[in-house]
Amino acid sequence: MPIKYTPPTPEQLSALKNDLSKTGKQMAELAWLAGDQHWRKYTNPVNARGMSAQMLFVMMAQLELDEKTMARILNRMRAVGATIELEK
Repeated sequence: MPIKYTPPTPEQLSALKNDLSKTGKQMAELAWLAGDQHWRKYTNPVNARGMSAQMLFVMMAQLELDEKTMARILNRMRAVGATIELEK
């Protein structure tokens, strides 16, 4: 399913962080990034990295889907060979 995608701007991602009242570290965790220094690469207004559709999808899925649905998706990922454990 091809898509046309334009990533959110650094300002829009910063606004999301503020709207959620989360720290940079918490946003990095939501995006499955290694740390808040990586989150800043997407929110730096100078030379920002565009967020991939897949990363944004993961973030929104974690915000919108209930635990049971997320567990079902993660189990499906495991069924095709992925190793994945979310830290709580």
